[in-house]
Amino acid sequence: MPQPRFNIEKCRQILIKYWGFDVFRPLQEDIISSIAAGRDTLGLMPTGGGKSVTFQVPAIASEGICLVITPLIALMKEQVSRLNRMEIKAASIHSAMSAEEIDNALENCIYGDYKFLYVSPERVATPLFRAKAGRLNLSLVAVDEAHCISQWGYDFRPSYLKIASLRDLIPDDVPFLALTATATGQVIDDIMEKLEFREKNVLRTSFARKNINYFVRQVEEKGTYLFKALQSYKGSGIVYVRSRKRSKEVAISLSENGINADFYHAGLDDEMRDRKQASWSSGETRVIVATNAFGMGIDKPDVRFVIHWDIPDCIENYFQESGRAGRDGKPAYAVLLYSPADKNRLTDSLRQKFPPVEKIKDTYEALCNFLQVPYGAGKDNVFDFSIQDFVSRYRLPVIETFNSLAFLQREGYVEFTEEINNPSRVRFVVGRDDLYKFQVSNESFDGFIKLVLRSYSGMFTEFVAINEESLARKAAISRDTVYQFLVKLSAMNIIRYIPGRKTALVIFPEERLVRKALMISPDNYHHVREKYMYRLEKMIDYAESDNRCRSVVLLDYFGEESGRCGICDVCRERNELDLSKYEFDLILNEIKEILARQKCDALELASKVGHDDEKVVKVIRWLLDHNKIVSGSDRLLSWKEHDLFTR
Repeated sequence: MPQPRFNIEKCRQILIKYWGFDVFRPLQEDIISSIAAGRDTLGLMPTGGGKSVTFQVPAIASEGICLVITPLIALMKEQVSRLNRMEIKAASIHSAMSAEEIDNALENCIYGDYKFLYVSPERVATPLFRAKAGRLNLSLVAVDEAHCISQWGYDFRPSYLKIASLRDLIPDDVPFLALTATATGQVIDDIMEKLEFREKNVLRTSFARKNINYFVRQVEEKGTYLFKALQSYKGSGIVYVRSRKRSKEVAISLSENGINADFYHAGLDDEMRDRKQASWSSGETRVIVATNAFGMGIDKPDVRFVIHWDIPDCIENYFQESGRAGRDGKPAYAVLLYSPADKNRLTDSLRQKFPPVEKIKDTYEALCNFLQVPYGAGKDNVFDFSIQDFVSRYRLPVIETFNSLAFLQREGYVEFTEEINNPSRVRFVVGRDDLYKFQVSNESFDGFIKLVLRSYSGMFTEFVAINEESLARKAAISRDTVYQFLVKLSAMNIIRYIPGRKTALVIFPEERLVRKALMISPDNYHHVREKYMYRLEKMIDYAESDNRCRSVVLLDYFGEESGRCGICDVCRERNELDLSKYEFDLILNEIKEILARQKCDALELASKVGHDDEKVVKVIRWLLDHNKIVSGSDRLLSWKEHDLFTR
């Protein structure tokens, strides 16, 4: 039997030293033990379950470097920054970096004592990365957001399909760890197949969140309900909305009515977003009204409520976002506000979500022209991209264009990143001795260079993020003067200076194609549309159902069987019958069996059920109220056929 790759006891000591915990959370130790045995592993852990610990702890305990593949650049940067603050060397590679920065980062990881290299998936297949990947002393390959590899999933990214090709470049004994918070059975199988697992190996904890009270409230005046709800709920929470405009409007309305609230969306600059999140995390702000841009990297255990003003378009998103409540295990609420208008909006969004194929091709050609990409060129090129400028120049409808671009990404013709605020970066390209000689002979630069060296470290080995305004304040000079110093030093080949920018990016995985070579098959188009419709229908069913336990509905979607939670709005209504869960289910099952065989009136039905008549009548009345059984014109009761085998 092969020896473990590292010692589990050592992992516990690392957990204590760096994270301050003396025991692992459920499933964490199982995943780490599986990695220690060298096994490819798929870990299914709900939101807030501590996924990063499952690869960060064993990587620190092992010789070599852990390769982490994640599509979320902001999260990548946050985790690299956190590891470096812990004095654990980590680097990242993503499409917002120059070729020189990427090459520098790879060389540092090959020759330095780095423990982590974070890489965005579209970089994995590039010639530069592949040329050097085999020289990395890898201990583990961790694939975060692993559901993105599956075409059955809700967030498919073609670049994930190229991850398995790494196996040709690295030793056979390097295990792969795939992690995701939400995956159906079909997606689970797809992940292991597409990552070429050497054996099937799924470790999962129950998705059940027994402390969360799931409620659906059918309301027309959402603002009025929200205000009253926040008056009754204790503690802090999140209100999710679909648009940036609404996040601000709702937050202002709450503030004007005495609720301590703020708003958050991706259009805010990084400093503002960090400040708002820190204020909410510390408890200074009670309620954050946010788009789905809020949530990444949240580590606040005492969130008492998550309220969705707008219905998400799939259960995966709803489950992940609502799961940010109650991570401390104490009671919490996940409330969905729903109205008939929401269903109409979702139906309309279906039409907008899938523009005609010819419109998608029009968008591709317009994009290539906008970015000035010639036919047969552009492979692996990265471009700054503003969708506002794009739709404005070509007078395109915003939503249809956005969804056309999303479909082009799904088909693998382009890749997009979220808007990235990349700070300015500097690296010295001369050694310390040559720099000293330069300072002696160029006195006008001496003071500025000393200021930079006092303010930042590590600039002789890697690109370091700098802040021109901070340098200007320290030197009591203007920001423009700092900029001019940096530009001149760069022109003199003393430093490499990359000015900061805030932009989304477009990457071309392949060269630009002529229109007739752009293959978007009608079958695939309709297949994707049908899968989206299925997820949409399941979300609407959850919102409109009033006779199945909310938790049962959610867990059933992910293929997990469970009994009623007893605390959601549906279960609470049952509980008001003064019947225990056991009694209710027992009577329910007997009624179901009787009505499956024959119709009968209420009195006859009550006499056939072997329980107290009063209790049976309560259950019959509840079933009638919730349309589980129906009464015909002859007053005979029957079980609704499509509900015959549902709880």
